Amino acid sequence: MEGEGNFIDYIKIYCQSGKGGAGSVHFRREKYIPKGGPDGGDGGRGGHVIVKGNKNLWTLLHLKYTKFVKAEDGHAGAGKLMTGAQGKDTIIEVPLGTVIKNADTGQIITEINENNQEFVLLSGGRGGKGNDFFKTANRQAPKFAQPGEDNQSGIFIFELKLLADVGLVGFPNAGKSTLLSVVSAAKPQIADYPFTTLVPQLGVVPYRDFRSFTIADIPGIIEGASEGKGLGLRFLRHIERNSVLLFMIPITSADPHVEYQTLLNELEKYNPTLLLKKRVIAITKVDTVDDNELLNIKQKLNDLNPIFISSISGYGLQELKDRLWETLNND
Repeated sequence: MEGEGNFIDYIKIYCQSGKGGAGSVHFRREKYIPKGGPDGGDGGRGGHVIVKGNKNLWTLLHLKYTKFVKAEDGHAGAGKLMTGAQGKDTIIEVPLGTVIKNADTGQIITEINENNQEFVLLSGGRGGKGNDFFKTANRQAPKFAQPGEDNQSGIFIFELKLLADVGLVGFPNAGKSTLLSVVSAAKPQIADYPFTTLVPQLGVVPYRDFRSFTIADIPGIIEGASEGKGLGLRFLRHIERNSVLLFMIPITSADPHVEYQTLLNELEKYNPTLLLKKRVIAITKVDTVDDNELLNIKQKLNDLNPIFISSISGYGLQELKDRLWETLNND
């Protein structure tokens, strides 16, 4: 997937729709009809600003340098009842999982979650009526027409929340990137120190009978992430869109129970509804202890009902995939 500089999940854009075209003031003038009636046509509608989902986009990178988006103005009407051309719509393509907010109020306007889903963010102004529209029995030669409706504008925040079936939750160095690299085709950066994962990574996990599910590796949570410490709130939002949360705790943890509770506390402070999601717990790096120690730890952690895994040796990985699939597909 893209490197750190190429994963863009937050942008702000000033958007403006097109003005409606003015109606025409025009009178029919033909060789043998010197005083023909009004025949001014209507103006064309201004262009809309439309947001559209594109399943082939994974980031907002393509909009990184887009600060201003404007749709085309509608064209003025003309004589012979000719309606002005409609202003060209401007379409902003975004990855699935994009939330659009009003930058001034923070209010969510829409969410784009399906391919080709369209939403009119700003409507173009309506075209003005030509003078033909205003003729009556008592006013047979109106010398006025309607101006086009003004455009709409605003500043909008585009915020990406990764759409994945499973979200990995754990402190830095819990083994999330290593797991993703062995169960999917994703190739995250991996090193044995905190915060190797600086951007979310998405992987497709092949499962039995040609089925599959997706996993998102979110940068490690540290205590205080909900207050913006460490990598902070920017990455917590990606967890919101996952159906199942996979908590990963290394077997070398001083106290897995405490570590699990700390992770839950961070999620709850950020968004309490996250605790309503289905959970699976994995105890990682079991290759670092001997069989007797592993047996002893299994007994101590029995209440958590975890899966014990090693991404290095492959221990427990099929069992983990089975548990995740079962959890994803059982209501």
